[in-house]
Amino acid sequence: MSKNNSTDSFPDERTEPPLGQQPVKDSSPGPLPSSMQLTSDGKLKHFLTIEGLPPLLLEEILDRAEQFVSLPNKAKVQAPLLRGKTVMNLFFENSTRTRTTFELAAKRLSADLVNLDIRNSATTKGESLLDTIRNLEAMGCDMFVVRHSSSSAAHFIARYCAPHISVINAGDGRHAHPTQAMLDMLTIRQFKGRDFTPLKVAIIGDIKHSRVARSQIHALTTLCAGEIRLIGPQTLMPEGIEKMGVTSYTNIEKGLDDIDVIITLRLQHERMDSAMLPSIREFYARYGLTQERLELAKEDAIVMHPGPANRGVEIDSRVADGPQSVILQQVTNGIAVRMAVMSMVMSSQAATTVES
Repeated sequence: MSKNNSTDSFPDERTEPPLGQQPVKDSSPGPLPSSMQLTSDGKLKHFLTIEGLPPLLLEEILDRAEQFVSLPNKAKVQAPLLRGKTVMNLFFENSTRTRTTFELAAKRLSADLVNLDIRNSATTKGESLLDTIRNLEAMGCDMFVVRHSSSSAAHFIARYCAPHISVINAGDGRHAHPTQAMLDMLTIRQFKGRDFTPLKVAIIGDIKHSRVARSQIHALTTLCAGEIRLIGPQTLMPEGIEKMGVTSYTNIEKGLDDIDVIITLRLQHERMDSAMLPSIREFYARYGLTQERLELAKEDAIVMHPGPANRGVEIDSRVADGPQSVILQQVTNGIAVRMAVMSMVMSSQAATTVES
C-alpha cells in the first residue's frame, strides 16, 4: 500500500495546510499513530482504520454490537446513548447501505442527525474542505461520519477538527472501510464462533481497488484468522500484498479448496485507471462464484458480499440467494456495528470532556 501524502506529515496546528498536504485521491495515508484514534487510556476516539488497533478493542466493538443485535426492535429505537448529540453525515460519494445504516444507527441511539447535501454544499462552490468542517463545528455538532473519494480525507478531518468531535470513516478512496469490515467480522463470528484461528477465509475479486478488502485483511489478521487467501487476476492484485500476511491465487478452484468463509467483491470500475480486464464476461467465467465453485469449499462454508452485488459478474444468483449466503445478515449487522462504534467514540469523548 502506498504511503504517499501520509497524514503523519500534517502540522499539528489547526491551520489551513499547504495545498500539497490536502487529501489526495487514491493515496493511502499510511499507518496512523495510535494516539490519533485512541484516548490516553486506550478508548476509541475516532474510528478511521482497523490497522494498528489492538485485538481487545475489536472484540469490544463486536461484543457491544452483539448486544444491539439482541435488543428487541422497540428497545433499539429508544436507546438513549447519544441523546443530545448531533451527528453529521458527510457523504462526498454516493452510498445507499452505508449511509442508511448510519442514519438508522444514529436514530436508534437517539442522536440528532443531519445529512449534508454535498451536491448543494459550499464545497461545490469553491469552499475548502477544512472551511466546511469549521463551519459545521460552529453549528455545535459532535460527530462526523465521512465518506470521500480521497484516501486521506477522514484522517485529514480528524487531524484538524475540534477536540470534542469524533470522526468515523465510512470509506475513503481505496484505503479503508472499517465499519464494513467489522460488520463482516460480526457476521463471521455469528456463524463460525468467536475463535477465528481455525478459519480459512477467501476474498475474491478486485482486491487492488477495494478499501473493504484492506480493512477485512487487517481485521482478520488482528483477530488471528488461520489463513487468508486472495483470489483474482494478477492485474487486480496490489503489489506486495503478501506482506500483509495473505496468500494470493489466480486460480479460483485452487483458492476455494477447503475454505470456511467466502467474501466476493465487486469490480471497482470507477477506481480503475484503465481497462484491466478483457471483458466482464471473461471475469465471470474465470472468477465468478458459481454453485459448482462453491462446492469446492467446505460443506458449511458461508458466502458474503459487502454490496452492491453484481449478479452474473462476481456472483451467481443461485449462490447469492442460496442457503449458504449470509449477505442480508451482513446488512442487519451493519446497523448494530455502527451503533456500537458511535456509542463507543461518544462515551470516550464524554469521559475526556469530564476530565478536562
